[in-house]
Amino acid sequence: MRQHAQIGADIIGDHSDELLQAARSIALCHHEKWDGSGYPRGLRGEEIPLMARVIAIADVFDALTSERPYKKAWAVEDALDYIEQQAGKHFDPALIEPFRRALADILRIREKYSDRHGAMLDTDLA
Repeated sequence: MRQHAQIGADIIGDHSDELLQAARSIALCHHEKWDGSGYPRGLRGEEIPLMARVIAIADVFDALTSERPYKKAWAVEDALDYIEQQAGKHFDPALIEPFRRALADILRIREKYSDRHGAMLDTDLA
């Protein structure tokens, strides 16, 4: 599991294209934590690329609020409470409020493009 960030970055590879550079950076750094306890490189604070810090919040929110074969989905408010508790530890504290402000839009998009379990459907995005 801890190798998937590096594997994803390796699959994307090094490119001159700005979008692919961003995708590689996000893949590599989305499990880094604000306090430096994340992986694969143990980056801390603003050493973590901003896009990866944003995606870290989105990734955890999606994981918590989506049903999985091994767990029930959390309520949105419970997931928000968890994210707020992790501000300054897992997450950039400056990004929590912007995430809250965007939440209504996020939930609308999620509802539009999700299956009955809350997971995004690839076919709906095509």
